[in-house]
Amino acid sequence: MEYFLTDLQKQIKQLARTIAEEQVLPIRAKLDESEEFPWEIIKYLGDAGLFGIFIPEEYGGTKAGCLELCLVVEELSRVCSGVALCYAATALGITPVVAFGNDAQKRKYLPDVATGKKIAGFAVTEENAGSDAGAIETTAVKVEGGYKLNGTKRFITNGGEAETYVVIALTDKSKGPRGATAFIVEKGMDGFSFGRKEKKLGIRASATRELVFEDCFVPAENVLAREGMGFIVTMRLFDFTRPGIAAQALGVAQGALEAAVNHAKTRIQFGHPIIAIQSVQHMLANMAMDVEAARGIVYATARTVDSGSKDTSMESAMAKVYASDVAMRVTTDAIQILGGVGYMRDYPVEKMMRDAKITQIYEGTNQVLRNVIGTELRKRKLS
Repeated sequence: MEYFLTDLQKQIKQLARTIAEEQVLPIRAKLDESEEFPWEIIKYLGDAGLFGIFIPEEYGGTKAGCLELCLVVEELSRVCSGVALCYAATALGITPVVAFGNDAQKRKYLPDVATGKKIAGFAVTEENAGSDAGAIETTAVKVEGGYKLNGTKRFITNGGEAETYVVIALTDKSKGPRGATAFIVEKGMDGFSFGRKEKKLGIRASATRELVFEDCFVPAENVLAREGMGFIVTMRLFDFTRPGIAAQALGVAQGALEAAVNHAKTRIQFGHPIIAIQSVQHMLANMAMDVEAARGIVYATARTVDSGSKDTSMESAMAKVYASDVAMRVTTDAIQILGGVGYMRDYPVEKMMRDAKITQIYEGTNQVLRNVIGTELRKRKLS
């Protein structure tokens, strides 16, 4: 369908596709098997200027928008969602600095991200605080010149690889979520270490680790916004980044659809390609409609975010929920169409199904996000 992308957006999309096909595709299986972080690909993306998309021009970037970010994530995910996540998680980690940082913080942290020299991560999830971000237990106690952080963050994307993290910790337990504050924490700070690297079902090229804080001193100038703004920073961040997760799911679904169609055209059974069988055609038709519908809601949501709309929580939740559910349906059906070979690691669709599953889980499970949508429906006037 025609989505009326600008010339610049088309160029960004094509550039991301070229890197995905020329640099990622040849090593996709190796990265998945070895669980190796794709630093070489990160360098390509940095040299191509794609990290600058979410960094303002005055700090070395090109500051396009949410839609441009989604275009890159979609094209990378079409080939390898794990690699795409290394890129997208940096946007997640650094966007709070773009949105809430002061000029000194931006000048210190943004230029190296804009070039891909350094990547970032965002840390809110804990053992007992997943979808319920307000249940965090990591604390930040005020001391002379700054704060001391104590606690453990879990399942942090880019953990151990990133140089810069935005960490949410409680500065006032009595206030609950309103007592949370966002801090910029640097790799190498005293008292900051990394726990185990998780062994995952999918997105294996992406690093997922624990962040451990033991009397980690963070200077006062590393507070984002002000004390007590941590939960607001988190919620506004997710409104911007959930379309990116939706784009990740969309890219996986697109890749699976293409693999299924190509196989159906060449697989001969009963004397003709299986794409001539009506039941297979119907499966492919449903997959194609799902993918196109997901693309429509993802692009529309990204454009709504870019319009400056103050409240996009419902739209971002809708895009993430719908696209991730589509990704699971399409990848599952792709394996069915490929049959036995689809179940084997020699073909990419089994990896795509493994990669798709996480999109229904992180940045808010789809069940919790349906609650978000329902709550907004109660509050908003729809007509």
